[in-house]
Amino acid sequence: MQFLLDENLSPTVAEVARGLGLDVVSVHDIGRRGLADLEQLEFAAAQERVLVTRNRDDFIRLTVAFYQVGQPHCGVLIVPFSIPDHQPERIAHALGDWADRWPADSTPSPYFIDFLES
Repeated sequence: MQFLLDENLSPTVAEVARGLGLDVVSVHDIGRRGLADLEQLEFAAAQERVLVTRNRDDFIRLTVAFYQVGQPHCGVLIVPFSIPDHQPERIAHALGDWADRWPADSTPSPYFIDFLES
């Protein structure tokens, strides 16, 4: 499973997550900062990556819009505020724990939204 971190998460999360063996890139690392949420979700879908964000409300709305027009994406994973920004290692480990619950060869169903556990 592959992940794209939204710009509201520190790129350090991606660094730590990669150290844990996860396939994670940050929009900070690939020159996609400042782009609209729609553009980020379209990019994540095209790259077959689950988008990881703190921006719950906007990405729930976008997921509904994608569903209504039949445009699937690979999922949105919300990072709750119970996992503080100043603890990127904790976010990365929560992402790893979440990924461990999926069989290696499976992918989430289109349009899924889930939350990391703190």
